[in-house]
Amino acid sequence: MDSNAMNGGGRRAVVLLSGGLDSMVCAGLAKEAGFSVLALTIDYNQRHRVELDAAARIAREIGAERHIVLPLDLRGFGGSALTDDIDVPKTGVEEGAIPVTYVPARNTIFLSVALGWAEAAGARDIYVGVNALDYSGYPDCRPEFIEGFERLAELATKAGVEGQPFRIHAPLQHLGKAEIAREAARLGLDSGMSWSCYDPTPEGRPCGACDSCRLRAQGFADAGLVDTGAQ
Repeated sequence: MDSNAMNGGGRRAVVLLSGGLDSMVCAGLAKEAGFSVLALTIDYNQRHRVELDAAARIAREIGAERHIVLPLDLRGFGGSALTDDIDVPKTGVEEGAIPVTYVPARNTIFLSVALGWAEAAGARDIYVGVNALDYSGYPDCRPEFIEGFERLAELATKAGVEGQPFRIHAPLQHLGKAEIAREAARLGLDSGMSWSCYDPTPEGRPCGACDSCRLRAQGFADAGLVDTGAQ
């Protein structure tokens, strides 16, 4: 791939923007690489719907070319503490087990939607904030999954079969949460714009005890940074 392609070359990239810290950093990295950002937020009727507001703030801050919030109600399927009446764990997760906050096939679904928009918009690059280190055991955050989806995209699209393959960027894949916090600071992104908590309090504040809250707090502590999103 030539250097112009590697740095974006003024082209578009679809960024899956949940509103979380990782997706915020992904959007910032796409922008830094020279891409015009098409921000895609999936409203899957998640328990922590406050993250939709965070996504809108981030999209405005980075100057996204367009921000689509797509309704896709996964509560109809259930099967997760984020989309069903299942308690969000507050005491950690069992070692080696996939936690109940796993949403069945979520990243496969989201990347498929992002792929559809990318092909329609003439974009060949998709950014997703999956992480293989602080990923809570989710199978759809592993490098093998990203590599597999990239191969699928080539087979499943008109662009792919005509020799215009898609690239799935997962720039946070091998970063710890402290490194991600430092990247946010380096990019000049206010962590307070993002939202991580799976189970907000009735007052709309982070619970501070779910797996996502604890990983975030530990990451900022390890990085020696203040999290302006902490309540």
